[in-house]
Amino acid sequence: MRKELARSFGATLVVLITIIMTIVLIRTLGQAARGSISPQDVLLIMAYSALGRLPIILTLSLFISMVSTLSRMYKDSEMVVWFASGRGLIVFLGPLFRFAWPVLLVIALASLFVWPWSNEQTAEMRQRYEQRGDLDRIAPGEFQESSNGSRVFFIDRSSEGRTGSNNIFISSTDKDKNAITTARAGRIEVMGGSQMLILENGQRLENATGKSALKISDFEEYGVRTGNSSVLGPDQQELSAISTRNLIKSPTRGNLGELAWRIGLALSAINFVVIALALAAVNPRAGRSSNLIFVMFTFVVYSNVMSIGQGWVTLGLVSFSGLLVLMHGGVFALSLVWLVKRHLNWSLKDLLGRRAPALLTGVKARP
Repeated sequence: MRKELARSFGATLVVLITIIMTIVLIRTLGQAARGSISPQDVLLIMAYSALGRLPIILTLSLFISMVSTLSRMYKDSEMVVWFASGRGLIVFLGPLFRFAWPVLLVIALASLFVWPWSNEQTAEMRQRYEQRGDLDRIAPGEFQESSNGSRVFFIDRSSEGRTGSNNIFISSTDKDKNAITTARAGRIEVMGGSQMLILENGQRLENATGKSALKISDFEEYGVRTGNSSVLGPDQQELSAISTRNLIKSPTRGNLGELAWRIGLALSAINFVVIALALAAVNPRAGRSSNLIFVMFTFVVYSNVMSIGQGWVTLGLVSFSGLLVLMHGGVFALSLVWLVKRHLNWSLKDLLGRRAPALLTGVKARP
């Protein structure tokens, strides 16, 4: 059974990774086309995105593989032989957890450590690209607006390494003053945390808005601030990019909500093992497609409830420990009750059919 689970898990994992990577590729290319990320970082961002989604991919692969394997055993009447030999359904929990524990361990480590690390790396790459200098934003031979919209740049030809440029044109608007600056060459330097473009051998034309006076200046060197080399501080970091250790050190509502979601990923994976055993029942005369649809529906509902619970912790509607106990502990208890019901072959119709006459007549029902 564990060999069949391994084959099914591997096949499902490959399919899900292919689908996720295709979706991430399309979205990442769209962001690169809009200028949100660097085109050179597309593959690296895809790799970080795949690592960040690893807990969800592994959980869903494990859930689908268990349900499909157990459903196949029902369809091929192997479960009939198993039950006829006097064994119950709960006995399968041992083999399932012996197979699943390495995957559950990877899910826990990935949700607590890999998820924030991958988000942090992606955020740093986005920040570096967004905070690059105005000259880094443009391509030679094209007019490009600066990040704040106050200047328009044009570079005829860039030098190797993009540290300098030739034949530069800058049109800027500052308050009530318009200026056009041209230069034969320029180089980039960092001064006091600011990125400066040092222009050489050029001319600057200035005039005030609404006035005809024109001021013309020739220069050998002229400095233009084109960007800030500083990066965002830790207080501006997204919650998904904060390490689990820092979340524990600073137990604010937002941090506890993010921590509850990460721990919930590991707890939900354990619950899905029990749910898979309780859910995997199929009519031999029917197909397994309806069962898999219900599997996807269960996974989506559980994931959305986890996201809602994270928002409740952030808003202070429920405590951190209360969410873990009520949500994940409640799902685990309901799953066990469902599993025991199927193990003992309880039927609500049979129970009502046997006890209803006894309640009406006052006679104790026979077992």
